Amino acid sequence: YHRDLHLSIRRQRQMCIRDSPRVIANNKVSFNINKSTVHALLGENGAGKSTLVKVLYGLLEPEEGHINFNNEILKINSPSEARKKGIGMVFQHFSLFESLTVRDNLILGIEENISYSKLQQQLEDISSKYNLPLDLEAPITSLSAGEKQRVEIVRILLQDPQLLIMDEPTSVLTPQEVESLFKTLNALVKEGRTILYITHKLEEVITLCNEVTIMRNGEVIDSCSTENQTAKGLATKMLGQKLEELKTDYTHINDFINFKAKKISCTFNDPFFTDLKNISFEVKEGEIFGIAGVAGNGQSELMDILIGENCSIDSGEIIFKKNNIESFNPQQRRDLSIAFVPENRLGHSAVPELTLSENILLSQFPNNNFSNHGILNKNFIEDHANEVINNFNVVTPGSDAKASSLSGGNLQKFVIGREISSNPKLLIISHPTWGIDAGAEYSIRQSLINLAKNGTSIIVLSQDIDELIEITHRMAVIYNGSLSESFITKEIDITKLGLLMGGKN
Repeated sequence: YHRDLHLSIRRQRQMCIRDSPRVIANNKVSFNINKSTVHALLGENGAGKSTLVKVLYGLLEPEEGHINFNNEILKINSPSEARKKGIGMVFQHFSLFESLTVRDNLILGIEENISYSKLQQQLEDISSKYNLPLDLEAPITSLSAGEKQRVEIVRILLQDPQLLIMDEPTSVLTPQEVESLFKTLNALVKEGRTILYITHKLEEVITLCNEVTIMRNGEVIDSCSTENQTAKGLATKMLGQKLEELKTDYTHINDFINFKAKKISCTFNDPFFTDLKNISFEVKEGEIFGIAGVAGNGQSELMDILIGENCSIDSGEIIFKKNNIESFNPQQRRDLSIAFVPENRLGHSAVPELTLSENILLSQFPNNNFSNHGILNKNFIEDHANEVINNFNVVTPGSDAKASSLSGGNLQKFVIGREISSNPKLLIISHPTWGIDAGAEYSIRQSLINLAKNGTSIIVLSQDIDELIEITHRMAVIYNGSLSESFITKEIDITKLGLLMGGKN
């Protein structure tokens, strides 16, 4: 059993810039994956990983090259055909119907006719063999992120794949859920299955994977064993340069309370929303305050309240610089020098079909000189966009590029740069480095640390524990709409943090 990949793909980016040249997404990509191994695929955003995986799973067709799978040259035209050949994939974003039960979602994933009793037997076999227990009658909306991922994995295993592709599988899991997932993956490998593991978490590559292939600019830079490798060494290979260590400084924090949330409660009467219950916390001037939690525990609902997209709270107060602002809309909060970056960068933080210069206008701050007597100052806006692009190392053809043409990491750097360039007194940011590569991750985290040193208070909502530990001064955990007491980050107990994220006090 040996897979040999050799691909050369030339295609335009989706929603590409008008008259832009064709982009070589994969250029003569060749590497081997051995049977019964976990093989990592690393690379920056835009390195070509997604294109390669889409080819393997039948979503794209290569212009040249071949896939040798199990001593057979494959031509895969669709995901259905890939699954029939023994290739399965668990996507980064769950593809489950939230309003349906676990059983209904599993049935929808099966392409053959099967009786319920036979399905039940197969599920029991898979659950016991790989430690993947499921409640078939539970609606998907009631499950944690780890349980939803379990459904995705079981759905793929019902199709008996020989190669399992996993895209950022731990991005929304607690440490305990990550440990459980690794046990499942090791069990799959021991019985002869092979896993292609895509991640931005370099420590996971060292811990879990046997071999790693590193891509940069559509080409393979290196393919090697993970033995004797370090996370810093992998990052250097991936980026082509060495990253300095991030350092969070406590000495600049002022005792002045810049922001305070007092007993915020909000009831939604909707099964797809999480009610918020007596949430209280405060942030000092120059302090980075982190809110950790697994997805679906009230982060997005809290974010909407903090930035003014939802002003209909049941009770509580939001105080910024001694002003009561819970009834203020987003623009009124921006007028007070509050900046924010929502979780969804494409569609919420930025408009896909607008250029980067036009997206600059989405964050209107007082005295920004974007207009004069109601007439837009296009030259100034363009200059400002170029300043953000240059200062935050955004890889793009120019300020006239559409937001949709940028990779996730570069768009996130642009959006965060746009907000930071206003020198806000308070920045509220959700999942700042979710799903982006080590280089963009380092750049964004360093920019947040620098902003705090200049006196800005920062609230960071994130599922990434490593991120919060690296950049925050204090943290709290949100679970089922309730916020724990805060604790100093450098004194944190990782086990306790994981238990709090899982709802255990």
